[in-house]
Amino acid sequence: MSKLPRTGPGDGRVHLRDLLRGVVRGLPDTPATIRGLGTLLKVRFGAHPSVGAVLQARARDLADAPALLFEGRRWSYAEFNAWANRLAHAFAGAGVKPRDVVALLMENHAATLACVAALAKLGAIAGMLNPNLRGEALRHSVRAMAPARLAVAGECVDGYADLREAGPGPAPFWLQGHGSGACPAGWSDLAALAERASADNPASTATVDLAAPLFYILTSGTTGMPKASVMTHRRWLRSMGGMGQLGLRLKPGDVLYCALPLYHNNALTVSWSAAVGCGAALAIDRRFSASRFWDRARHYDATAFTYIGELCRYLLAQAPSPRDREHRVQACIGNGLRPEIWAAFKERFGLERICEFYGASEGNMVFVNAFNVDETTGYCPYAFKVVDCDPDTAQPRRDARGRAIEVAKGGVGLLLTEVTDSAPFDGYTDAGAGEAKLVRDAFAKGDCWFNTGDLVRDQGWRHIQFVDRIGDTFRWKGENVATTEVEAALRTAPGVEDCAVYGVTVPNADGRAGCAAVRFAGEPDGAALAAHLRAQLPAYAVPLFLRRVVEIETTATFKTRKHALRDEGVDPSRVQDPLYVLLDAARGYEPLTPATWARIEQGSLRL
Repeated sequence: MSKLPRTGPGDGRVHLRDLLRGVVRGLPDTPATIRGLGTLLKVRFGAHPSVGAVLQARARDLADAPALLFEGRRWSYAEFNAWANRLAHAFAGAGVKPRDVVALLMENHAATLACVAALAKLGAIAGMLNPNLRGEALRHSVRAMAPARLAVAGECVDGYADLREAGPGPAPFWLQGHGSGACPAGWSDLAALAERASADNPASTATVDLAAPLFYILTSGTTGMPKASVMTHRRWLRSMGGMGQLGLRLKPGDVLYCALPLYHNNALTVSWSAAVGCGAALAIDRRFSASRFWDRARHYDATAFTYIGELCRYLLAQAPSPRDREHRVQACIGNGLRPEIWAAFKERFGLERICEFYGASEGNMVFVNAFNVDETTGYCPYAFKVVDCDPDTAQPRRDARGRAIEVAKGGVGLLLTEVTDSAPFDGYTDAGAGEAKLVRDAFAKGDCWFNTGDLVRDQGWRHIQFVDRIGDTFRWKGENVATTEVEAALRTAPGVEDCAVYGVTVPNADGRAGCAAVRFAGEPDGAALAAHLRAQLPAYAVPLFLRRVVEIETTATFKTRKHALRDEGVDPSRVQDPLYVLLDAARGYEPLTPATWARIEQGSLRL
């Protein structure tokens, strides 16, 4: 794996001077650092109260401080806590018990967050459904959570019709949300129930254990049907201490702007916990808009924001404006910011700190850029290894003794994180799917490691840099090709607006050949594009095929949906989009005709 190319301007390593510089810069934030360390130690030894209790403490100590901002409304910590309490009593009065799952079918709304807080206080579990799903994908998601009840916002009532087809169940709770009209007949009007309920803290909150599930988050489903991963109170609080207090270091009076969906961990765990942990305000929007992003940040007077990598690229793609630095934002937190745009993003918008992190919804530990080092996913104090792997099986390669093989510093490999009592693997609601993610006896008999399924670069000093998902990396000509590296090279080519790279099977050839689905600004210049890629990439990594598309399909959290593209391949009889093939470096990419494909199938044309 160590042969994968670099696309960032550095050597891929973290150096001691970078860490020392970050420590010096962070000295003014020492109180936040101490709070973060204290939180992590309390969580480590099981001495920290649950999420509901933390909200109650903020309501007591920062009663009038703003907690939540949404569409012109402001809730103080006391007001938000009281709202969550009334909802908690309403849920309990309707029969919701500790460990019951209440699936939430709602768009981003202040009430969505209040429902999650209410269920947390009861020791119940919020099942975060993607409100954009319909049909079998939505029914599968609900089955994965096995909810006792559903809560549906007005804007999602039509989506509930797809669930009704699965058979009868308890009548849903209803909230107005962004919808119009009245509560459907036979449903429970949750707002009306809450209006009559007590605003006192429920006694149940004191009994909630840190290991208890807080909510279920669905995986993105980029490679198949989503799975429900378990987010516990412990993991949310670890995020609060590690990413919020140690990493982002907000203060009361700060505003963290988040335009990401609340059914995603970057919003519900990272953003919310960072704000609550520091007594700051969380500002949410219904959805992300690249053209309106900075206007919305100014509207909320934000001092920080949450991102995922593609969001940053969309913001950079907007036409430069004299107002690009006309805001109070100093820091941002998120994951997926690629090294090749890191400096440009930071410079254009005048950001002082990029708090990049690495973590998976189902993973057992997180890396965070606590030292403000450029082009790194960050640091993790827990045990992890970066190992050689087989990209076809997504499993570590083993030596003659049956042990996994670590890569050298600066090398790229599969990230494994050790599963221990202090870093447990909470897994999925499907136990079988959880066991499939574990690697046993990797370095010693009886040990257990979580297979992240991600390729990372070991940068030294316990830092890593994300490279690619193992399912996206493919093998061609005996070499491993990281799709993110190829995509980075493509995006610097003239005329390329967006792209997605993946491997496709080709008759009479081993491995998978590279194919790039590309959205062009105009007519593609096949020779110029081929020359550009050959100058940027090793020969084996240059895509052999191009597929010209009108749009690159993504999930609601901007992850590219590649499985359908992979499945369709490059057979002109199956693909409606124009296809191109690279047969001669001088000629560059030329149309892939049915006659040329027939020669490839027959074996008379070797690639």
